[in-house]
Amino acid sequence: QVQLVESGGGLVQAGGSLRLSCAASGRTFSGYPMGWFRQAPGKEREFVSTISWSGWRTYYANAVKGRFTISRDHAKNTVYLQMNSLKPEDKTVYFCTASTSSMGYSDRAPANAYEYNYWGQGTQVTVSS
Repeated sequence: QVQLVESGGGLVQAGGSLRLSCAASGRTFSGYPMGWFRQAPGKEREFVSTISWSGWRTYYANAVKGRFTISRDHAKNTVYLQMNSLKPEDKTVYFCTASTSSMGYSDRAPANAYEYNYWGQGTQVTVSS
């Protein structure tokens, strides 16, 4: 059974930092893009950041650019999201995702949620003002 398990969410004051981790099990995603989306209650899932299999390509939503950094560790089958200078508007549930819908080792990192076929259960991030 393939699982993506997020950790690292929690409560932080505005201006603080959190590091989200997403450990994959059941298969390797070394040749495929992974990423993070977020979703507030009653809203659509929103792109945050994605990373290609090689790590050479990374993409960020404008709202988080310059504050968040995505990275991955193939040996650990894990993707990370370092979140700095957190703002109250960053408060929501963050979901880890991985895509095997395209050819492996294609170095893509799509920003569309529909291209991702594996999802974690989400981790809550709360930022107090």
